[in-house]
Order: sequence, then structure tokens, then C-alpha cells
Amino acid sequence: MKLDRATGFIICFLFLTISFTGSAQIKNPLFAEDHSAQKKWVDSVYNSMDLKQKVGQLFMASIWSQNENEADSIRKLIEEHHIGGLIFSKGGPVRQARLINEFQEMSEVPLLIGMDAEWGLAMRLDSTFALPWNMTLGAIQNNKLIEEAGAAISRHTRRLGVHFNFAPVVDINTNPENPIIGNRSFGEDKFNVTEKALAFMKGMHREGALSSAKHFPGHGDTDSDSHKTLPTINFDKDRILNVELHPYRELIPEGLSSIMVAHLNVPALESNNGLPASLSKNIITEILKKQMGFNGLIFTDALDMKGVSRNKEPGEVDLDAFLAGNDVLLMSEDVGKASKNIIEAYESGEISEARLGLSVKKILYAKYKVGLNDFKPIKTSFLIDELHTVRNDALLEDLFENAITLVKNNKASIPIKKLEKQRIAYVNFGDADGSPFLEQMRKYTNVDWVKDENLSGLLEKLENYTYVVVGYHKPDNSPWSSYKFTEKELVWLHEISRKNKTILSLFTKPYALLDVKSFGSLDGILVGYQNHPLAQQKLAQVLFGAIDAKGKLPVSIKDEFPVGTGFNTRNIDRLAYGAPESVGMNSAKLAKIDSIINHAIEKEMTPGAQILVARKGKVVYQKNFGFQTYEKDIPVTDTTIYDLASLTKILATLPLVMELDEEQVLDFDSELGKMMPEFAKSNKKDIKLQEMLMHYARFQAWIPFYISTIDQKSNKLSKDYYRNSPSKDFSIEVAKDIFIRNDIEDSIKNIIKKSELERRREYKYSDLPYYLLKYFIEDYYKSNLNEITQERLYKRLGASYTGYLPLKRFDTIQIAPTEDDQLWRSQVVRGFVHDQGAAMQGGIGGHAGLFSTANDVAKIMQTYLNGGSYGGEKFLNEETISKYNTCYYCDQDVRRGVGFDKPQLSEVGPTCNCVSMMSFGHSGFTGTFTWADPEEEIVYVFLSNRTYPDSNNRKLIREDIRSKIQKVIYESIDY
Repeated sequence: MKLDRATGFIICFLFLTISFTGSAQIKNPLFAEDHSAQKKWVDSVYNSMDLKQKVGQLFMASIWSQNENEADSIRKLIEEHHIGGLIFSKGGPVRQARLINEFQEMSEVPLLIGMDAEWGLAMRLDSTFALPWNMTLGAIQNNKLIEEAGAAISRHTRRLGVHFNFAPVVDINTNPENPIIGNRSFGEDKFNVTEKALAFMKGMHREGALSSAKHFPGHGDTDSDSHKTLPTINFDKDRILNVELHPYRELIPEGLSSIMVAHLNVPALESNNGLPASLSKNIITEILKKQMGFNGLIFTDALDMKGVSRNKEPGEVDLDAFLAGNDVLLMSEDVGKASKNIIEAYESGEISEARLGLSVKKILYAKYKVGLNDFKPIKTSFLIDELHTVRNDALLEDLFENAITLVKNNKASIPIKKLEKQRIAYVNFGDADGSPFLEQMRKYTNVDWVKDENLSGLLEKLENYTYVVVGYHKPDNSPWSSYKFTEKELVWLHEISRKNKTILSLFTKPYALLDVKSFGSLDGILVGYQNHPLAQQKLAQVLFGAIDAKGKLPVSIKDEFPVGTGFNTRNIDRLAYGAPESVGMNSAKLAKIDSIINHAIEKEMTPGAQILVARKGKVVYQKNFGFQTYEKDIPVTDTTIYDLASLTKILATLPLVMELDEEQVLDFDSELGKMMPEFAKSNKKDIKLQEMLMHYARFQAWIPFYISTIDQKSNKLSKDYYRNSPSKDFSIEVAKDIFIRNDIEDSIKNIIKKSELERRREYKYSDLPYYLLKYFIEDYYKSNLNEITQERLYKRLGASYTGYLPLKRFDTIQIAPTEDDQLWRSQVVRGFVHDQGAAMQGGIGGHAGLFSTANDVAKIMQTYLNGGSYGGEKFLNEETISKYNTCYYCDQDVRRGVGFDKPQLSEVGPTCNCVSMMSFGHSGFTGTFTWADPEEEIVYVFLSNRTYPDSNNRKLIREDIRSKIQKVIYESIDY
């Protein structure tokens, strides 16, 4: 029966009032805060449109911004069919922004712009930012981070002029073989999926984007792709209502903007078998609208997908979709034909004014809510920069860090402790890059990449390793990439884990574990979810105890690891690595360091440098600059090894002295004459340890021991002291092809013993006490300082690049040269200690001789800040460090602590005048510097070889480069 227009108008009014206002319990998600003005605008626009324009509002057409032919088609659709919106697909952000501006200018009614940006604009656009996939987010326990992820994507979409993000995906992925959802789902647990989706949605709304939950009524348990066919959901109604529809029931009352209806065959909800949900009035109108009370926008899934369009002519399904209850017809195959069919249905009375008005007005309400009543063109200037911010970087880091999941931890194998007892191998599986993982592990200790073409050869090579870390790396350029192990990899994994303590580190979706036949022989399993560099770096940090393991499996892996599995671990005080913003510092301000050091290199103050900044136990700036020499042949890298010069005092000798203090072997009042009996009758017998370490003991500043070993006539090395090759009496290596007589250290000790003391008791920096402390320590431990520090300090710390005599462990090209010494050694000094006195002791001095990298130096300085702990081991007591880090003679204008340098008491000194008085550190002659500040929890390391090729080059010192950088560090602190 046809209704007359008057009756139709009354029904239209009642229908709009009841349906669009919605129930009292559920606020309409499309209403703006200024609802009265919104309604006025909507009514005005609606009343100004003719029928064709109203029908045109129902269509959201697809466009690839990179395709100019498609742009022409869109122009035609706007002009001829008055389409209501666009969904942008592949392209670039600037191209898209320009097209949006053009199309908005053309359209009489502003266009609603949508995108699939489930994990960010990068899902569709080049040059844009990608957040982790939902499966990764599903592992995170802090849902505030999920909200921030939704907010970040919303900021990006709105900056680009996009109003609708077709997210969150609320499909509950209970089928591991699902070919289209998988990583796009938050997991298999309906409660976790709902919590994540709700948080994500709230973040989107907070930043002004409209949300769209999908794929209704639930695409999570299918084994086919609705892009290609019509999948069937074969569950009973109770199961679907209880599981698949659970997220929708929870999100709708919270303001869900829209829902996308999928092309699914759901016999339990639609008796017409084979009718897609997207065309089902029972599913959309009866269940979604009436029973569930949803009054937001309803989108079809793309109408060009085979799940709905098979056996149909282009434009045919659109009318059925509209009659079923959809508001927006997405990606119609033929807008012209579909529009014509809908107009004819309206004119025949099949579609009432009420029905058409309901959908069109909902669309207009949405347009007003996103500000299209006052459209402003998108600014393309700085667009790329504003889509890539440090705020994004910090969030991305947090997301990957919080997702890392420790699935198995046999005998607390993770984190790896007691590094001095470990030999660790890395084995690479998969077909993607694992270098970020390996590089990050190597920041903690030596890790060997072991490989062989044959299993037997590999097993043989792995025999002597205490840990084998298997990294399984699969491409993560797409959430649909293959994730399965090969049969060969499964066999190799089983055999490796049978014979070695093995940790499997998975950088793909956790479903890959389903093919592992047995987990019994694996000691540890860590899941990073994606092969993103940050996932690799964060997993390595969990592995070595720098950060906590916090994630939980979002899906089940057989019976062994049900959904929610995940061991929590606590960090063991090793340095972590991350963004400055994560510890209250500003990346942009820190970047000023780059210009300072680049200026220094350009002006030949030093050929290169390593600079590291850590705060609150996290390295936030670690960069390398320049080259090892001005010839620019070898660039500086993280593993370039520098001569630390006097940093040796606080990184080698001092910690041993403090340890002996704790063992009551030494104390501040220990007198030199009692420490070293040969000094019992010298003028130095009453000098106390505290005075020696504070440079307040009246020692001479320096004694050039090497001068007396030079033949005064020829000005060359005296044959009384040197040989070109080692022999029984000349075995101490000074430099390449230079060996000094074995009794030289006795001579040095004698010279110091007989040396005059300064007449006045005042601060005078001197290396001489550290010569004597070296002799004392070596005598006490019956070993040399190199072996003592390796066993008691560096191996335990994982400071693999730190030590004396680097040429015994590293290639020459890895070590930065310190000087072209033509006065004494007649060679470029490289790998041998620069300091002459330390060189005469075979490169092992208490005052100099140590070589290292910035990363390793930071470990030792962080140990001090940690109160003497690092990597789960106790090196010193906090009270001892505090005792030695005290300025006892400040009132006598002596700034020094006991061994440590301290901030200057006047204008001139080692620091920037911006550090706390609790801070401490040291500088080195070769151009090195390190400083730690307990108050701000900062570690700063600067390593360079400013002495190359000429140690008289003091430009780095005159320009105060190290202190200028330190000032920038402190200016970068936001909180």
C-alpha cells in the first residue's frame, strides 16, 4: 500500500524523532556540543538539496591519490552525482591534501573524507607514520597507551583533512588461519579486544576523528577473504551474541561514531542463506539498530568486494544495501547506476522520505561534527614534518616496549645475568633483517653471529656457547605477510635447543609458534610481534634486563600457552635505550649537540667523536661524528675504541680502591709508608690515601720519565733502555717494535720515591699517586691491573670494549689513533697508550692506559649512579661511592672529591656551571670526558682523539666544546 505524502510526512517526522534521537540510554554519537546550531545547519543544507543531491550524499567513492585518471573520475562524480564523501587509498600525503582541497572546493556540500588507517596513515600512504598492528597492541596491558595510539592516528588524519578513520577493528580473531584479519585484530579474547578497542576509540574521539568499528557482526573466525568470496560464520546465535557482538555492545554506549557491516554469510542471524550481512535487513535494522540501539552512521564494507558483488552487475547491490539499513554506500562499482536505482525506488515509494532523510541527515550531522560547516583548506606547508614528530617516536617506542611478551622462562633464564660467565651466540632464522636485534644485544656484551650451511656444522660451532639466541625474523611490511617457519627451520630449532640453552625470539605474529612441535627443550620464548627495528631493540633490552617484560599473549598457542600468558620480569639496572622524551628530555634541543660537534670537526678541533647522554638509566642520545683521522678514511662508529687517558683513574683504579676500602684493606687514613713498605723511610711515608686521591698531597704535577731514556746526543731512543724486538730483559712493549727494559717500573717507582714534594700544601693535579696505587693494587691481588679490572669489573659489566692493551683483542682499524709522535716513538700511536708514563709500564697504568667506547664508559658511570649495582650484581656500596664523591676541602678551594673530579668552585673548571654539586666525573688529555649527576640522573660521555695528529692542538679545550655540549644537555631537560 502506498502512503499519501501527508501521512508520509507525519511518519517521516516521527521516525526521525525517534530513530535519530535514539534511546535515553544512548547519546547520539553524531551530535556536536553546539547541537542546536548543528541541527539548524543540517536542516538548512538538507532542505536546500534536490533529490539527486540527497541521494548523492549516500555514496563514498574510492580514490588513489597517485592516480590522475581516478582524480578525473572523482571530479565527474562530484559534478554529476553530488557524492557525499571520499575514501582515500594508496598515494602520498601532499598529493592527497591537494586533491582534498580541490574536491572540497568543487563540492556544493562539503565532502566527508575517510581512510583505512588502522595502524596509521601508513596503511595507505607513503611518507607517513606507522604504529604497531593491533595484534601487537593486544599484548599491551596499559590501555592508556592504546588510547594514545588512537589519538596519534587521529591527529594525523585530521591534519590531512580526513574525518573518518575506519577503525578500530573489533573482530575477535579466534581462527589462526584467518587470511584477512589476523594481525589487524587485538586478539582472541573478547574482553581484551573490547578494552583495547574502547581505549583506541576514545583516543580517536579526543583528537576529533570519527570512529568506525568493523567488521560487523564479526570477521574474526573465517578462513576466507571477503574481498574474494563470501565467508560463512557457522556459529549459533548465542555464540555470536556472546562473543562476536560483545565489543559492539560495549562501544555503542560509549559513543561509537559508526559501524562498518561486513560481507559475511551468517546463517544464525539471517535465514536467507547466502545473503551477505551487508545486505541483510534483519542483521542491520533489526539487530544492530533496534535490538542494540545503535544510532550512529552505518557503512557498508566496500561494495566492489566479491563477497557482495559476485554475480551482480555494477551498481546493483547498492539499493539492497540501503534498504537493509546502511547509511553510507562505500566504494560503489557504479555510482551513476546505483544512484538511478535509488532515485527510482524513492519515486516509486519503495524508499520513503523518512528513510532517505534519516541517512542523509546522519551524514550531515557527522559533517558538522567534524567542522565541515566551516571548511578550511588543508595547509600543505610543513605537512610531512607535522606528520613525523618526536611525540610519535616516543609513543612508538612505548608501544613496542610494552608489548614484548615473555612466554616461557625456564629456570629464570631471562634476563641473562652473570655476563662474565656467558658466551652467547645469535642464530638468524627467517627471511628478514635481524641486524637491529644483534646490534642491540651487542650493546650489552659480546654476541657472536654463528651460521653454517649445514646443521651438523652449526651444532659443532655452537658447542661451547652458554646461550643460543635464535632470532626468527619475518617481513613486517604487511600484516598479511607469511609468518610460518619452514620445515628446515623447525628441525634446526629442535636440534639446537636439544643441545644448547636456547632462547627463541619471535619477530612475527605469535601464531608462528603453532608449528613448533614441542616447546620442552626451549629455555625461553620471547615474542616481539613484528620485525620493526624498535621491536627488535626492545626485545633485546628485555633479554638483558634493561627493561621489564610486561606483555601478555593476545591469542592462545596450543594448550601450553593460553591467551594471557606472559611472565613479568623486573629490570636488573642495566642501561636501557630510548627516546629523550621518555625521560623528560627534548629531542629538538638535544639535536643542538650535532651542530656543536660538527663545528668542532670542521674547525679541526678533533677528527671525530662519540657522544652519549643517558638519563634515568636510559641512553637517549648516542651518536658518532666524523672520522678517526682527518684523512677521513674510517668513520667513527659505536665500536670505535678511544684512548681514555685520565678517565682511567675513575674507571679502573678508583673502583678497585673503593672495593679495598669496603674490604678494610684501605681507608682514607691509610698512609703510603704502610701501604708500600719501600716508602716507609721516604718523604712521602705519612701521606694519606685521601690526600693522594684529592691531589692535595704535595706531589709534583708530572715527571717526564721517558726523557731520561732518550739518548741526548742522537735524540733517539737509548739502546740502554730499548730494543726493536722483545727479549728476556726487554719484554715490555711501549709501541710498535719498541720494547723497554723489564726493570723500568722499579726505576719509575724509585724516581717517585725520591722526588721532592711541593713546599706548599695546596691543590695540584698529579698522576703520580695513581702510579703508586697501581703498584699497590697489583701487589695485593698478585696480578696486573689489566687482568684485575677485566675479572672484577668489565666482564661482569658487559663492557666488552673496555680494557688495557686493546690490540690484543681488536683490529688496529677499530682503534682511533692519538698522535703522530715524532718526539719519542717516531710513529703514529694507535692501539698503544698515548701517555708516556703508562706506555713505559707496558700500557697498563693506574692513571692512564684504559681504552673504551662511549657505551662502555656509560655502563661504569651508571653503576656509580645506581649506587654500585649493575646487571643484577653489586660492585660497590652506595655509602662508599658517596664517601668518595665528597668535596672535603672545598673550604680550601679544592674542588676535588676523593678520586672524582667535581664541579668548579669558581667560573673556570671542567663543567658548564649548570650541574649539581653532587655531580662527578673526569676529563682526559686525549680529548675525553665523562660526567654523572645523581640529582638529574644524567650520564654524559664525550670521547675524541683531539690529540691526533698533534697533541699541541688545544682548540677543543679553548673552545670549551665539551662543556658547551653539557650545557645543551641540561637545557634539554623538560622535567
